[in-house]
Amino acid sequence: MDAQRALLDELMGAARNLTEEERKGYKEISWDDREVCAFYMVRFCPHDLFVNTRSDLGPCPRIHDQKLKESFEKSPRHDSYVPRFEAELAQFCEKLVMDLDRRVRRGRERLAQEVEVTPPPPISAEKSEQLTVLEEKIKNLLEQVEALGEAGKVDEAEALMRKVDVLNVEKTILTQQTQNDKVMLAQEKKMALCEICGSFLVANDAAERTQSHVTGKQHIGYGMVRDFITEYKEAKEKAREEERLAREKEAEERRKQREKENENRSRRSHSSERDRSHDRDRDRNREWNGRGSRDDRRGSERRYDNVRNGRDGGRDRYRARNRSRSRSPVRHRR
Repeated sequence: MDAQRALLDELMGAARNLTEEERKGYKEISWDDREVCAFYMVRFCPHDLFVNTRSDLGPCPRIHDQKLKESFEKSPRHDSYVPRFEAELAQFCEKLVMDLDRRVRRGRERLAQEVEVTPPPPISAEKSEQLTVLEEKIKNLLEQVEALGEAGKVDEAEALMRKVDVLNVEKTILTQQTQNDKVMLAQEKKMALCEICGSFLVANDAAERTQSHVTGKQHIGYGMVRDFITEYKEAKEKAREEERLAREKEAEERRKQREKENENRSRRSHSSERDRSHDRDRDRNREWNGRGSRDDRRGSERRYDNVRNGRDGGRDRYRARNRSRSRSPVRHRR
């Protein structure tokens, strides 16, 4: 019936049976509406896990629809909504587990109190009387064996000792039965607590009953809840670690980029400094070269003046000598 209804909904729409008046106020439901269960869309709804168990959460107040779930999985917005839906489901599941763990702690305390308070079971009156009779017989026979041994009747004493051995065996068997009864009674009353779902179990119970518990709704349901929380936390931790590594990688790349920029800036600075140094050296050389050419011109001018002055001085001395000769009287030889 449900399959046929789903097929009709798919072919004719969910509003196929509504009247015209009802269709006016009808709204087509989408997977992102608040009326739709986000838990069911992304994973599972905890309300579906514990139906008809002691942990039954009751029916989910929101819509569960397989068609809407398929629409959500095919939607281009699927990946962007999954983290939010999973976070809401994880928060709900963690609350469930916290409540369960409180019940588990209280259960442990109760079991511990029962183990401490429970006294050892007493021996039954019938078995206690049997043990008393056996001990009395053994005591009497031992006294007779001692008397026969003093009288030298060794064969009779040995026969009585064989009877004593038989009575000791009976006493041992009766004592062991009593101890076994105590152990069995203690085992029957010993309880255990399931750490997964918080259910009380009988210790050393039959394998069929243990298997029935493990495959039960409550045990499987809480196992799914705990597994999802573990998986969600591991995914979050992995995402944080990847984000941390990405930040470190980005910081390292920025550091290398800064070092490269500083190195390039330093190279440009050194190049500019070399250029300025070359310019200063060139200017200095030009200045020294200019000074040298001026000094050379001045030296040449001085040398020229000296030579000229020397020629002029010699000419003047020659002229002065000639004038003095022309003025002096001519001496005639006789």
